[in-house]
Amino acid sequence: MERLSSNLTLFFKFFVPVFWIVFFGAFTVAVFAYKNEFYGEIPGRPLRIGSVIFFVSGLIMFFLTTMRLKRVEGNSEHLIITDYFKTFRYAHAGIDKITESKFAFLKLVTIHLKEKGSFGIKIPFIASASRYEEFMRNAGAHLPREKA
Repeated sequence: MERLSSNLTLFFKFFVPVFWIVFFGAFTVAVFAYKNEFYGEIPGRPLRIGSVIFFVSGLIMFFLTTMRLKRVEGNSEHLIITDYFKTFRYAHAGIDKITESKFAFLKLVTIHLKEKGSFGIKIPFIASASRYEEFMRNAGAHLPREKA
């Protein structure tokens, strides 16, 4: 098995969301715990409403983006995909296509399955640049690839 996903997957999937949730969750709780009329020059009620909106929108953003990332390993016959709690094996024949895109310094890859799997029909991951390219040249050469 060869790991295709980047080591940054763990950082973006767990560390960033947990740190953000703890920090801004504590801030939101603190704003509601202290019933001040003003926080500095900011009125209390708009700050409370704004902090809740900011916190909830951040939760939704993390849920739809970084928390969906998976760790991917592969060989010439299968891809092993895990969310660090559950692990599933998908045959290359069950893969419809693989799309690639760049975001800043990261290579984002989405595996599109022919049928819905345990993680859904689309499986996103952050690719390790060198390992992913080497895998696609050798073991994954027959997999359909698209650049987004």
